Amino acid sequence: MSKKTHFIHLGLKDYKETWDYQEKLFKETVDLKIQNRKLSEDSQVGTKNYLIFCEHPHVYTLGKSGDENHLLANDAFLKEKKAAFYKINRGGDITYHGPGQIVGYPILDLDHFFTDIHKYLRFLEEAVILTLNDYGIKSGRVEGLTGVWLDGDDNAKARKICALGVKSSRWVTMHGFAFNVNTNLEYFNYIIPCGIQDKAVTSLQKELGYELNITEVEGKLKNHLASVFEMDLVE
Repeated sequence: MSKKTHFIHLGLKDYKETWDYQEKLFKETVDLKIQNRKLSEDSQVGTKNYLIFCEHPHVYTLGKSGDENHLLANDAFLKEKKAAFYKINRGGDITYHGPGQIVGYPILDLDHFFTDIHKYLRFLEEAVILTLNDYGIKSGRVEGLTGVWLDGDDNAKARKICALGVKSSRWVTMHGFAFNVNTNLEYFNYIIPCGIQDKAVTSLQKELGYELNITEVEGKLKNHLASVFEMDLVE
């Protein structure tokens, strides 16, 4: 078992290209685990873990259990807004990705960490909660919902700052989280985010009133992820 995790920063990257890259790493890991089961313990090859950070051009993604009616824009409007749309293979409903948002894709073999998807989601949330705490923002969870929320205990004020949507097979994960830092929140007006109609969306910039150095925020988040998961991060 190895918690060594390769950190990869893709910068601003097309969603489909990034999805294909994730799928490649995910498939390699799953295939290796299947192959290892046929081998003696001495002959097995260890799987690798990856943590990918990036930003995407404007894009909406709909999870496999999502409702396409939660996209409130037609093709012509999406073209006008320079936004793409993809139906994808993660859990969850519809969400938005765009510049100024930290998108994280951990491709982990959870056999190296713990085999518990609910715990995995809570750990992702915890790293974001700790990052927000670094900026003096108290955040937490809403019972029955994923993601990180501000004022989650007050239905009138509750607003999401980080969305989660993952896929796993044979305890290998892909997809991940989207943390709104300097995100243009206007783009959330054209969807029912995560299928939740009665709660708002926010960003770190909106809460603090100024634009953040996103590289600084990424550094804090990366360190918290490494700490929470006890990863040995390598560039």
